[in-house]
Amino acid sequence: MTRKIINILSIAGLVASLGYGIYLWKSGVLTSLSSLHTYVAGYGSWSALFFLAFQAIQVVLPVLPGGLGCLVGVLAFGVWKGFVFNYIGIVVGSLAAFALSRYYGRPLLYRFFNTSLIEKYDRWMEKKGRFARWLAVLIFFPVAPDDYFCFLAGTTTISWRSFTTIIVLGKPFSIALYSLGLTTLFTHLIPWN
Repeated sequence: MTRKIINILSIAGLVASLGYGIYLWKSGVLTSLSSLHTYVAGYGSWSALFFLAFQAIQVVLPVLPGGLGCLVGVLAFGVWKGFVFNYIGIVVGSLAAFALSRYYGRPLLYRFFNTSLIEKYDRWMEKKGRFARWLAVLIFFPVAPDDYFCFLAGTTTISWRSFTTIIVLGKPFSIALYSLGLTTLFTHLIPWN
C-alpha cells in the first residue's frame, strides 16, 4: 500500500512538474537562459530555498529523475550556484533517507522499493565492512541507484560518521557529471539565446 501511495505521489509530482514546465514555456520563461534567470531572480532567496528543499525531498520521494533535477539547478542558477545547490540538497536528502531507514529498519525498504532491487544488493551486506567499501565506490557513479543505497545504508551497521563522509566526499563527482554533462547536452540540443 505504501509503495502505491509513493508511486502515485511520484507520478503526481512528475505531472505537476511537467505542467509547470509547459506553463513556463508558454509564458516565455523557458525561451532563453536570460529569461529563466530573470524569472528565478524574481523570487529572490526563496527560489534557492525552494530548490534546495525540492532536491532534498527528491532523494526520499522521487518526482523527477535525479539527473533532471541537477540539470534544472544548473540552468536556473548558473553552473557554480546550481552545482552547489544540487550538492547541498542531495546531501541533505541522502542523510534524511539514511535517518528514516535507520529509524524504521528494513520494513521501510520493502515499502519503498521492489523486492528484486532489495535482493540484488543484499548479498553485498553479507560480509562485514564490505557494504561501506562498495558504497564508497558506487556513490561516485552517476548511474548507480544512489537513493536506494542511502536507504539501504540505514539498515546496515555503517556508522553515521562513515555514511556522512562517503556522501559528502563522493557526491560532488556524480553531481558534477550530471549537472555539467546534461547541461552541455541540453544546450546543444535546444539552442537557447
